[in-house]
Amino acid sequence: MAETGNRLRKLLESPNFDPQNYVKQLSQQSDGDRDLQEHRQKIQNLADETAQNLKKNVYKNYRQFIETAKEISYLESEMYQLSHILTEQKSIMESITQALMSTDKDETSKEMQAAFPKETEEVKQRTLTSLLEKVEGGKNIMDTPGRHLVYNGDLVEFDVDNMSPIQKVHAFLMNDCLLIATWLPNRRGTVKYKYNALYDLESFAVVNVKDNPPMKDMFKILMFPDSRIFQAENSKIKKEWLEILDETKKNKVTKDSRKKEEEAPKSPARAEKSTNPFDEDEVDQANVEEGVDLSLEWIQELPEDLDVCIAQRDFEGAVDLLDKLNDYLRDQPVTQKVKELRSTVDVRVRQLTEVLVFELSPDRSLRGGPKATRRAVSQLIRLGQSTKACELFLKNRAAAVQTAIRQLRIEGATLLYIHKLCNIFFTSLLETAKEFEMDFAGNTGCYSAFVVWSKSAMRMFVDAFSSQVFDSKESLSTAAECVKVAKEHCQQLTEIGLDLTFMLQSLLVKDVRAALQSYKDIIIEATKHRNSEEMWRRMNLMTPEALTKLKDEMQSCGVVHFEQYTGDDCWVNLSYTVVAFTKQMMSFLEEGLKLYFPELHMVLLESLREIILVAVQHVDYSLRCEQDAEKKAFIMQNATFLHDTVLPVVELRFEEAVGKPAKQLQDLRKSNRPIRVNPESTTSLV
Repeated sequence: MAETGNRLRKLLESPNFDPQNYVKQLSQQSDGDRDLQEHRQKIQNLADETAQNLKKNVYKNYRQFIETAKEISYLESEMYQLSHILTEQKSIMESITQALMSTDKDETSKEMQAAFPKETEEVKQRTLTSLLEKVEGGKNIMDTPGRHLVYNGDLVEFDVDNMSPIQKVHAFLMNDCLLIATWLPNRRGTVKYKYNALYDLESFAVVNVKDNPPMKDMFKILMFPDSRIFQAENSKIKKEWLEILDETKKNKVTKDSRKKEEEAPKSPARAEKSTNPFDEDEVDQANVEEGVDLSLEWIQELPEDLDVCIAQRDFEGAVDLLDKLNDYLRDQPVTQKVKELRSTVDVRVRQLTEVLVFELSPDRSLRGGPKATRRAVSQLIRLGQSTKACELFLKNRAAAVQTAIRQLRIEGATLLYIHKLCNIFFTSLLETAKEFEMDFAGNTGCYSAFVVWSKSAMRMFVDAFSSQVFDSKESLSTAAECVKVAKEHCQQLTEIGLDLTFMLQSLLVKDVRAALQSYKDIIIEATKHRNSEEMWRRMNLMTPEALTKLKDEMQSCGVVHFEQYTGDDCWVNLSYTVVAFTKQMMSFLEEGLKLYFPELHMVLLESLREIILVAVQHVDYSLRCEQDAEKKAFIMQNATFLHDTVLPVVELRFEEAVGKPAKQLQDLRKSNRPIRVNPESTTSLV
């Protein structure tokens, strides 16, 4: 046995082991199911042995694992200290280098000024032309007269949404525009870059991005409604970019304003008092704009802080910043600068809303229950998106409930499956209702949407319920128990003020009606079949135990005084057909009452009436046709049992369960009242 296990272990551990070929050969070589079971047991033993060995190795090396983890922690702290020291040394070296370079730069500039007193426009344009020759698709940039290069350098572009690097670019800053060119992976000669975008200096704004490791040395270019983020090589180059960009934009504005002044017509004008009635309004507007202070540091850094919060998924922090801004501007006049700030912030609000909407989409993970959506829902409500939050929350929960129902395995008895189905669905519905009440406590207008959603969810539950209970042709007793379980679970929702019992009944009434009518037809056919073989003989149960069992069954059916119909020994003074009919009809009544809905009142009554009528008509026909006096008296005794014992029990049980009298059954009993007749007479019922 040990040798066989070793061979099997070597075979499974071999690098060229093929499971499919192994199973194929094994099924061909085995004589039958027994060999496969034995081989399966061997593999299971080998797996258990391997698991035990792994546990032993883990326990054996447990202390070594702990010591190794401690050493790793020590090394991590030492590496952090070393990194901190290197960072300090790097900053010191950069400051020294910057100081030396500034000194050298001053000396060099003096020497250049001495050697070349005036740098012509031609020299600047020639430098730009030589650089643009390396840019594919950038030949037309020099068509604008007076354009020359101010600054250029390599940058790394990052994605605005998730702050991940996109591509390496080279930026060319000119006196009137900014050119962005991407690096070519396959260079062709002197061409290194490819034209990407050209922005006029007046069409964008430059914003500093606060360092938040690992995101550092970044700045953002805002072109409404888009934006781009670039990262410099180090903090020194970033500072140069920001300063030169700001200075170049100011120079262009100054140059343009001078140009307009020169082009304006010069005519002698007298200093007259303005007669324009709107001049005072313009002055007041200027004073109002000066009164709104937007130079606060937190307002200036608000767009960047919002970008950081969205990237780090700090939704609460982003909404807090928006609330802070709204509170600050609530009583302030709406000036042009305020409008510009609002437009800049609105872009971030749309981005934040899109991220929150994605958090609630059904494509995301549905684990965690309704509480997992609370964070996104609460922030959407704070943003004034209550309707959208309600819609997305309910869609998310509908997908979660549908997924849970689909993942429920159909195994074992139908009643067991229905117990699991009801537990999953109504528990999810209850949790969703409680979470909805907590999240939307101040938004009463959303409650109607939840009621509509509850009805659609109930339809989904009834579809799964009916396909398993009614479409599979289960017995009436099983269907009755399943419906009873569903009703009991539905009653749990009343503790939160949500009563969907009527909805459940209205969705099930069609299937329940069909089940009652189908089972009624089965009972009628069975009764007719027994009637065709009726010999009108007393029952002989053979043993006292069988008689006791029959008495207990009749007692459970509600027939209290059944002893008066029992004779000596094990005899029963009733026919087998009448006793079987009584048990089957009382069982149908009990199952029908479990399935009872107010909409099914007449359906159940008519079904009972039709079943009873089949038995009564058979007894009536037998009394009319029977000539033997003794048998006629026995038939009369069975008729009396049905009229005086069974029918009152049915009427009483129905009225107790429903709360209404069974008028149709009462009329049937009165119209078929048996009377004592001469055995030789053919009249039996009046």
